[in-house]
Amino acid sequence: MPMKFRAHDTFFIRKGWLSKGMRCVANKPDVFVSRDENPMDVLGIGANMVKALRYWLQVVGLTVEPSKGKRSQSFTDLGRIIYAHDTYIEELGTLCLLQYCLASQKDDATAWYFFFNEFSMSEFSREDFVSALQKYIRMRDDETEYAIRSLNDDFQCIINTYLPRYKSNSTKVAPENNIDCPFGELGLVDVLNKRKKTYKKSTPTSDMLNPYVILAVIVDNADGRKEVSLNELLNAPCNIGKVYNLDSITMLDVLYQIEKLGYIKINRTAGLDVITIQDDLTFYDCVERFYVSIDEQDQESTK
Repeated sequence: MPMKFRAHDTFFIRKGWLSKGMRCVANKPDVFVSRDENPMDVLGIGANMVKALRYWLQVVGLTVEPSKGKRSQSFTDLGRIIYAHDTYIEELGTLCLLQYCLASQKDDATAWYFFFNEFSMSEFSREDFVSALQKYIRMRDDETEYAIRSLNDDFQCIINTYLPRYKSNSTKVAPENNIDCPFGELGLVDVLNKRKKTYKKSTPTSDMLNPYVILAVIVDNADGRKEVSLNELLNAPCNIGKVYNLDSITMLDVLYQIEKLGYIKINRTAGLDVITIQDDLTFYDCVERFYVSIDEQDQESTK
């Protein structure tokens, strides 16, 4: 499977894009390829942005389209649940679920997969990232040539995805021109030195990570296994440690929250350092429970 770079056409996800895209796909599955209605008119964005949004909806796990025949989009199972419970993508937990999907896209969003799962530098410049990505490409694929410009553009798009613009360029951002990416709320990237244009990976606080969402990712990676080592949770590609930049302390904080809910047991005796998953839950069961818990919190707060 070839790797994909710069499929976003340099456009990062703008606030409101994904919810607008979902609503349009729900009303008109062929919105992106329609002959009778111009997608730019329906979505209210330019041609290149339409192409970018079509790509983003798929790589964050909301929609899927067939590789042959009419390229209309339909919701994934995750997309259906999110559309039913959080149409406007207002919950931080929803963003965490989408982040998990995006950071796991080894082929379709290769730079994102590499940044979170393979790139080991916690402090870095664009040159550091692009050089490491080139080595990774060579290891995975000897045949295809990828333009350096595409890799540079992917780096810039990653920074724009996770770094609110007031942090990267505060002088040029007017409050009314708020086109930040919602993923900036996750707190996964920060500026290290503005003058030198260096950045760092950041660890979100444990209270930003919903235990049901973290459990969903653990269960998905466990793939039916009941016992998973803490080391795997922290260091295996696409698991919670990698996709959310967790350190061991933050990870344990969240695991204890999940244990309190009764879904896992943490065993750190006799050098085991494992968790045991207590229930036969699927990824989607955990996602549904996340939204039920949000509804219950809302009901409590309105009493």
